[in-house]
Amino acid sequence: MGNTTWTHPDVLDRGVREGWAESELDPARIDWAERRGGAAFPFPLVDGRPVNPLAPTGIRFGRGELGHWGEKQAADAIVTAWLAGVRHLLMVERGDGHGWAVPGGFLDPDEAPLAAVVRELEEEAGLVLPGAVWRVLPVRLVPDPRATDEAWMVTWPATTDLGEVGELPAVAGADDARRAEWVRADSYDGLVAELDAVHRGRVFPAHAAMLAELLG
Repeated sequence: MGNTTWTHPDVLDRGVREGWAESELDPARIDWAERRGGAAFPFPLVDGRPVNPLAPTGIRFGRGELGHWGEKQAADAIVTAWLAGVRHLLMVERGDGHGWAVPGGFLDPDEAPLAAVVRELEEEAGLVLPGAVWRVLPVRLVPDPRATDEAWMVTWPATTDLGEVGELPAVAGADDARRAEWVRADSYDGLVAELDAVHRGRVFPAHAAMLAELLG
């Protein structure tokens, strides 16, 4: 397993055709100076190939289900609201089958994390929050199930709490999300139980530790 090589066929086919995957097949041919300079977390190169700071992942070579080589930055919107004294968290069911996540996605070139959060929140859940007070948390490495030792994700979480509301704001899944729902989240364990009981779902593994930390 130490030298396992795997890249999902969609990356090399649909991903390259649609533009979300790099066409370069050999990461040793990439000029890594600029990428390493702009990385959120330092990472080593071995024989010119990037190595995930969270390695080993079980896949030593290749990109798994990710289109890029090395680090890719994302931003995630953690939006909570209280209804009748009960905290709820806005979540979306991912279209790739990896479970329920908070709305989020890749940063566009030169896009600030908070701008990406606001954009992804509208694109994936149809929610616009004018006047919301956001807190952007430090960037963090995440154990994304799509990652390998050579392709991985980091994310900028941003939180906002809408306080007590008379009714939860309307949301609707779109873009990469099958659906969007407010999920009861009085605690992280409560969130997990609610997803299982009501939606027969599970938390996206990349967000599990982050949500456990923030929800308590």
